[in-house]
Amino acid sequence: MIREYMHFHRSGWCSDNTTLPVTRQKIYLKRLLLESMEELYLKDCYLKEFEATVENVKDDRFIVLDRTAFYPNSGGQPHDTGLLVRDGEEFPVTYVGRFGGKISHEVSAPGLREGDRVKGIIDWDRRELFMRYHTACHILSAVIHNETGAMISGNQIAENKTRVDFSLENFDREQLKSYESKVNGIIDRDVPVDISILPRDEAFSIPSVVKLKDAFPPDIEEIRVITIEDVDRQACGGTHVSSTGEIPHIEIFKAENKGKNNRRVYFRF
Repeated sequence: MIREYMHFHRSGWCSDNTTLPVTRQKIYLKRLLLESMEELYLKDCYLKEFEATVENVKDDRFIVLDRTAFYPNSGGQPHDTGLLVRDGEEFPVTYVGRFGGKISHEVSAPGLREGDRVKGIIDWDRRELFMRYHTACHILSAVIHNETGAMISGNQIAENKTRVDFSLENFDREQLKSYESKVNGIIDRDVPVDISILPRDEAFSIPSVVKLKDAFPPDIEEIRVITIEDVDRQACGGTHVSSTGEIPHIEIFKAENKGKNNRRVYFRF
């Protein structure tokens, strides 16, 4: 069974929206209406370099561009790092976040000015690691959901491990190795991973999306969906690999109870 979720285009949020109250959904929608920057990673997760124009500079450190391939810290996925380069001069990007509907790049060297043309260069080793972890997180979430019916309530990716939170009353720790084996089996099958930005009407043909149709204002025209063929289909604004074969085998090494019905598992490569 393929799980179906929705995502509001240009959001960095990644979760099962069917678990969110409509009021929280509307908060996310309101935020999206403020955004206008072209976020290149949404359509091409493998873009390593790009050209852009500096639109705004604050405190000689915080840079807003007209377009970016840098992923901002959001949706459980850490921000990208890398460089902005102007005429051979390098400005290291140390943090990327979303503020007031815009993606801001914090640089460790002063000197950039509005109107400057720059080349952005992504730290590929870091980005690729997070892409692998993020797609692996989707696979593990799908396996847990299909095996237990649990709803995934959150995730957090890091450089050396990733955690997945889910709502489940009874937690069978003995099944963890089984989940790990099933995830690694999907990795070995080298399953294609597809990123689709769907027109509003087409997205509403997905049952789990049309249920929340009233939460979408008319301004929201596109919905981004990540599909792992025959495994998982959900909404996500994060970066992903193009095939499960690019992911190393995972190891589930820790499990915790985080409340009455909240469970947490950790995995690493």
